[in-house]
Amino acid sequence: MTKLFGTDGIRGKANRFPMDADTAMTVGRAVARLFFQPGRGRILIGKDSRLSSDMLESALAAGIASMGADALLAGMLPTPAIAFAARAAGADAGIVVSASHNPYWDNGIKIFSGQGFKLTDAQEADIEALVQKQDLSEFLAPSEKIGRIYPLESAGQEYLDFLSTVWPDNLSMRGMKIAMDTSNGAASLLAPEAFTRFGAQVEVIHNQPDGFNINDQCGSQHTAGLQKLTVKCGADLGLAFDGDADRLIAVDETGKRLSGDQILLICAIMLKNLGKLQKDCLVTTVMSNLGLRLACRKHGLRHHASEVGDRHVVEDMQRLGAVIGGEESGHIIFLDHHSTGDGILAGMQLIAAMLRSGRPLSALSRLMDVYPQKLVNVPVSRKPEIFSEPRIAAVIREIETGLGENGRVLVRYSGTENLCRVMVEAQSAELAETGCNRIAEVVRSVLN
Repeated sequence: MTKLFGTDGIRGKANRFPMDADTAMTVGRAVARLFFQPGRGRILIGKDSRLSSDMLESALAAGIASMGADALLAGMLPTPAIAFAARAAGADAGIVVSASHNPYWDNGIKIFSGQGFKLTDAQEADIEALVQKQDLSEFLAPSEKIGRIYPLESAGQEYLDFLSTVWPDNLSMRGMKIAMDTSNGAASLLAPEAFTRFGAQVEVIHNQPDGFNINDQCGSQHTAGLQKLTVKCGADLGLAFDGDADRLIAVDETGKRLSGDQILLICAIMLKNLGKLQKDCLVTTVMSNLGLRLACRKHGLRHHASEVGDRHVVEDMQRLGAVIGGEESGHIIFLDHHSTGDGILAGMQLIAAMLRSGRPLSALSRLMDVYPQKLVNVPVSRKPEIFSEPRIAAVIREIETGLGENGRVLVRYSGTENLCRVMVEAQSAELAETGCNRIAEVVRSVLN
């Protein structure tokens, strides 16, 4: 069977399998078949700003309608807004057309349950099986029961109203200046309005999507422009989102970039001080910096590392009873408020932590010492089990032995691209770079 789902939905080059119109229509049919019960169902669709999103949205909607369900088109909205809207509208499922932080020529399909959670492995396998079947004509609705396609124009404002309920009544952003980079993506209109609602003055860049410029040297992956803007305009902090705004990367008032790990720690300590950090637990992934684990120990937090992917983080949060979790890349989940990673919500919580502590973001960032990290993405032509290759296993063990307890090595495949990610952390940047390059060289030689 063709493997469709990676760590975050289905993803690929636009207008090529699996991101072609035919496959998208089949996925729409499969989602309708899996989620809605006999009778009229409703499936909500949102999208980001890239060129191919209209095409894929239309194909998904056609597939859904052909199965007898209605497709509700929410338009260009952040992924977390679609997860919220699906739940608020009582939809059977929600679908987002987005390739997140990837360039415009890629696209993707993310699927949520009607409760706003990403699919389980079993649900993904069911959809893959239906897509593999291709001919779903036996399940098509009769002519008189074909579904309709409706616009859902209120979804964006309803999401903003939801965010307003999350912001503490005893805090105000009045007098604050926020620099913002919306990555020419799905949050280009909505994110500045969200923070303006709370009284902040917002200076925004990269908020003019044209179908091609999403994530183009901007947003959470490329923060140089935001760092300059933050210092130039004297902002209290900068907030950078990715193309679908489920990630947040922050910049302090001096222009220094904070990682997702630092944001998670700051917010977890805030919740602990408020008595709201259930079981004193913070859930991240194996990709989190070694400095985060040490900081959790120092500040009395229990740290749990899940598999890579915010879906796995959420699953472990639910199992452990945790209320905050996320990824170093900036996916941050506040499970008391939302079912998925939300960049705008995370930005609000980070500002709340600043206001409650009375300290600038530069001071809060020092709650954690970030270990130097080197990450190399190695293109590969095959993906065998990492430790099944003797040369790769040997060089990994050699570097790990040299680092001892003062560093770590992580080698894993990308779930969405033909890449092997090699990461080394050490007490010095030189040691991290030397070890990482050594492993990457062997991986490149063996897997190509």
